[in-house]
Amino acid sequence: MNAIHPDTMSDLREEEGRLAVRLARQSLHSTVTGEQNPLPSLPQVFNEKRGVFVTLTRSGQLRGCIGFPYPVAPLGEAIVNAAHAAAVEDPRFHPVRVEELDSIRVEVTVLTEPVVIEGPAAEREEKVEVGRHGLIVKGRGTSGLLLPQVATEFNWESDEFLNSVCAKAGMAGRCWRDQDVEVSTFEGQIFHE
Repeated sequence: MNAIHPDTMSDLREEEGRLAVRLARQSLHSTVTGEQNPLPSLPQVFNEKRGVFVTLTRSGQLRGCIGFPYPVAPLGEAIVNAAHAAAVEDPRFHPVRVEELDSIRVEVTVLTEPVVIEGPAAEREEKVEVGRHGLIVKGRGTSGLLLPQVATEFNWESDEFLNSVCAKAGMAGRCWRDQDVEVSTFEGQIFHE
């Protein structure tokens, strides 16, 4: 587990992180097989509204990633819904098949609430910490998000990370330098199988 924690939210404990991953795995299994199993009893932290993403990989390659960047639902519900969506609704991939289940690795990233980077756009690069921050870019009728672990996986510097989140949003790579484009950072706790 990699824990990245701000002062504004309580971190999940290690056992709660393991439970989050098991919950995502159970949702994935139920979604793909159609078998419904009762949800486990969840600690109180799973009733708190949190942003969360569920990432599915197979042989080290992305297989699905969907989530909720803002705290719009209780964490337990958000995990179940994000795992379901990552399995069958990610438009970049075909739905996960039963025969793939054993080879899929599940990762859950519990997010802090995004905070808009204030100040001149030219100073945004200095305010992004690779390995700590995830990014959201909004503007011109579109948005994009990259989780904190993406920049470290690709060994990006902060400017490359900012360019990449702009590209994910379908905007020019340096859109983050425009004052009319909003850039937010968030942090996350990462739990995986």
